[in-house]
Amino acid sequence: MSAIPATPLKAASPWRMALPLFVLLEAAILLLYRDTAETMVGIWWRSETFAHAFLVLPISLWLVWRRRGDLAVLTPRARPALLLALLAVALAWLLARLVVTDVVAQFAFVALLILAVPAVLGLEVAGVILFPLLFLFFAVPFGEFVVPTMMSWTANFVVSALQVTGVPVYREGQHFIIPNGSWSVIDECSGVRYLMASFMVGTLFAYLNYRSHWRRAVFMVISLLMPVVANWLRAYLIVMLAYLSDNRIATGIDHILYGWVFFGFIIFLMFIVGARWAEPDAPPRLAATGGAALPAQPALDRAMLVTALAAAVLVLLPHAAAGLLLRRELIAAPARITLPAQLAPGWSAQGAQLVAFRPRFSNPSAEAEQAYAGPGGVGTVGVDIAYYRNQGEGRKLVSSTNRLVAMRSDDWNLMPQGRREVPTGDGGTLGVDTAEILALAPGEPGARRPHLLAWHFYWVDGRFIAGDVAAKLAGGLARLQGHGDEGALVLLYADAGSVPASQAALQAFVQANLGPLNALLLKTRDAR
Repeated sequence: MSAIPATPLKAASPWRMALPLFVLLEAAILLLYRDTAETMVGIWWRSETFAHAFLVLPISLWLVWRRRGDLAVLTPRARPALLLALLAVALAWLLARLVVTDVVAQFAFVALLILAVPAVLGLEVAGVILFPLLFLFFAVPFGEFVVPTMMSWTANFVVSALQVTGVPVYREGQHFIIPNGSWSVIDECSGVRYLMASFMVGTLFAYLNYRSHWRRAVFMVISLLMPVVANWLRAYLIVMLAYLSDNRIATGIDHILYGWVFFGFIIFLMFIVGARWAEPDAPPRLAATGGAALPAQPALDRAMLVTALAAAVLVLLPHAAAGLLLRRELIAAPARITLPAQLAPGWSAQGAQLVAFRPRFSNPSAEAEQAYAGPGGVGTVGVDIAYYRNQGEGRKLVSSTNRLVAMRSDDWNLMPQGRREVPTGDGGTLGVDTAEILALAPGEPGARRPHLLAWHFYWVDGRFIAGDVAAKLAGGLARLQGHGDEGALVLLYADAGSVPASQAALQAFVQANLGPLNALLLKTRDAR
């Protein structure tokens, strides 16, 4: 009787346990932080600037699928030490929610999804798919804060280029006039849409075509710079085409079509040039052959299970804390604020008249406006207070959507802004952001064109504060202390015939009326 040789049993792949645990942890993060995810998707849907973000997740998953052969030969190993990083990022998300900074909360949310990979599956696995993981950050709708700066750059280039080519031009802020027409650099002219799309596809192109980190970095920088310069040229050429054709071309829908065709050509040219230095793909990793697979170690499985459970608990804690704080604030009554007919002695609404002007504050809980005439002919000052309570996505005290002048205003032109310290009545100083606002045309034929000088600042938890960052931090501290998320944006403006006279009127108002304004805002807060 002959013996039959035993065939070694192939052990179960370690991925059979690792992959379900990882998927469950990712699902838990998505469920817990679904409000942040929904906010991101909402921005993708309504903003053409970030519509490309819908492609980020499918592209990332496809990039991971391309490396499936390399991943199959690896043994996932949990890294419990990375739980501290998960906790730190979750706390960053909590702080971002407290200071109502959506973009930081969104970056933290994506970072949690990414960190789950090395925490549960190990650093070696994360290293193989590092680029697909980092590519997920393109899903965060980030960058709109550069729109005003890029608008200014575009206007600077166009005006300078027109002057160099001999076209007479007169400029006020983002508006300029040439002999046969007037132009405005609006948000669509900033080039931010081109920049976002170019950087994403440029980064993907660099990853797929180069192996050298140096070449990848150079091409990514080019994909950032190219759309900026191309947008300047696009804007200049549009104005020149309209000028040379007496506004027969490059206006209306031609303006938009020409811009996208020009951008598409620039991207195509960038890829054609970049392809000349393309490198071959790295050879795939090969699995070991000729023997049975190594059995999965029970110790590794236990460590992976404990790490995944601990990670789920750690990401739950900051989310639960945020929920408690938000639920406590939501019981507050609707905010109501009314400016009185008289503030400090001598400052009365009776007989006070100013040109009709309204800032573009986004969805405040309550808003009040009033004009006050000062004593002794010091001048008239307009006051506009936007009060915010129960802040969140769509209602924020500090937001890029809160503007003194609408981006495409037909009535007002916002000149470059600044910052200054002004003395207050108690011997201290108050930081204010300053701006000059010019009417695009006189109110009546032959009348003087209105020229407003505006000062604006914040009020948070009983203090007047200058600057977006300081206001955000003060708001977060107030919430941690249980004082709620109350805050107000205060705008003062005057038109006394000249900038020095308007400045004197605003200065007199600040010295006399900060106390009464603070008392009014405290009363509004305490009425919640």
